Amino acid sequence: MWRENGGMIPHLLVVCLGNICRSPAGAAALREAAAAAGVDIVVESAGTGAWHVGDPPNIEMRLAGDRAGLVVDGRGRQVKTAADLAEYDLILAMDRSNLRDLRRVAPALADRMHLYRSFDPDAESAEMPDPYGLSDSEFDLTVRRARSGARAIVAAIASDLLP
Repeated sequence: MWRENGGMIPHLLVVCLGNICRSPAGAAALREAAAAAGVDIVVESAGTGAWHVGDPPNIEMRLAGDRAGLVVDGRGRQVKTAADLAEYDLILAMDRSNLRDLRRVAPALADRMHLYRSFDPDAESAEMPDPYGLSDSEFDLTVRRARSGARAIVAAIASDLLP
């Protein structure tokens, strides 16, 4: 959309299951990477499930962000309809299950949907494992993975290399 509208600021949506761990961390990392690169973006996060609508990010995720100097914030919300996705130029799912759910909700927007880590040449997988219920070290690893992916996504936006 931003390429079609004369270079307007791209709008990104990061999506995981509950919108309390991976997607808020991914959105925070994207904001950080874009600021560092001098790239203007608008980024939000959402979940495919409704369990945490209105909730802040998981405390373990916020603490992992604090340890790394990344502010992980926001409030949980759910993607339910194609209209919930229509305003976004790039929709970044954290795993294949989320991507499948998003494509079911909005098949006409499938060309805008990608796995978050698929842009990262250093990623061992295109999927972001869910740290929910795991150790602090898994949350710390999620932050590192989110940052690495975010740098790659922002570089792709800056270079106009997006599909």
